[in-house]
Amino acid sequence: MSSQLSEGGLAGSTPSIDEGEDRSIGSIATRAEAADERFYYANPWRLIWWRFRRHRLALISLVLLILLYLSAIFGEFVSPYTATWRAEGMQMMPPTKIHFIHNGQLMRPFIYAQEKTLDQKTFKYIFTEDTSTPYPILFFVQGVTYKVLDTWPASIHLFGTGEDAPPIMLFGSDELGRDIFSRTIYGSRISLSISLFGVLISFLIGILIGGISGYFGGSTDEVIQRLIDVIISIPLIPFWMALSAALPRTWSSTQTFLAITLILAAVTWTSLARVVRGKLLALREEDYALAAQVAGASKARIIFRHLMPGFTSHLIVAVTLAIPIAILGETALSFLGLGIQPPAVSWGVLLKDAQDLVAVAQQPWRMIPALFVIGTVLLFNFVGDGLRDAADPYSA
Repeated sequence: MSSQLSEGGLAGSTPSIDEGEDRSIGSIATRAEAADERFYYANPWRLIWWRFRRHRLALISLVLLILLYLSAIFGEFVSPYTATWRAEGMQMMPPTKIHFIHNGQLMRPFIYAQEKTLDQKTFKYIFTEDTSTPYPILFFVQGVTYKVLDTWPASIHLFGTGEDAPPIMLFGSDELGRDIFSRTIYGSRISLSISLFGVLISFLIGILIGGISGYFGGSTDEVIQRLIDVIISIPLIPFWMALSAALPRTWSSTQTFLAITLILAAVTWTSLARVVRGKLLALREEDYALAAQVAGASKARIIFRHLMPGFTSHLIVAVTLAIPIAILGETALSFLGLGIQPPAVSWGVLLKDAQDLVAVAQQPWRMIPALFVIGTVLLFNFVGDGLRDAADPYSA
């Protein structure tokens, strides 16, 4: 009897387990169906963002680029000194070391004062730390007066050591005692803005000329493509040098900035124009494009309203990959003395100041701005790779 009850109990409990499994399987299937529905009904931009987030390296690079651009915009606040500020007696000082332990005790970040002595054998200045007194690194500290966006006067800096303490120079100083870290932050404003504005101008030119070439085709397409072939065949650096050499030396920094921006845009639009042309050649025969023609839409409306949105993501990828080329172009021109000129500061100007091999051998910290150029180019390339992978959100 007991065995029958136990068997009956087991037999009676089995359906409840099966029902629980069915409910769990059903809930999983419901969630999967909801996820699929959310995926297939999402707009293309949301799909691109979902795929881009899976590219960890590209996402981290994008965050770093945003921080870099913010530091360039608010460079006066981020840097402890201005680009022209000089520390008396601190010429060619190596990077300041940051310490945390003083006399065996853990402290907040601090620095020591630097003592400058002349080596009688090599006639080189040697900097040694005076470890008797620590000077704490302060945040949101009063410092050198500046103007926010060249408009509002202010004197608050993100970090510093105060007025009565020795200066903190994270990247050392140059031959005039100027802080290289502050000058690098100031230089990023020109280098990054020139490349960005230059690519935006080339973006507009490329869309316009590529759209005309791809939509109209025929002899118009043939003439435009031969013009692009001629421009592409010109060596890039000599072409930039020739255009930059034609700029009057009496121009102001603002005029030179605008001219360099146009020079960079003059030769970077060709690749984008070919991308636009190829896409339009493939899309202009689609049913919705033909329907727009039958409806009486203008050619400009068909190109920019109906055809362009179909490959906007590819255009964004092309622009992202074009920005590093413009950064390298500005750096090369300024390094050769044909771009931005002192007292304006850019990464190319900083590298020009460090082109003396003897100076670099004795002061290797003068090449730190080159690391910013390399790092920024790599970050843009990583973001471009992530956008390129995410541009086709329905691929595997």
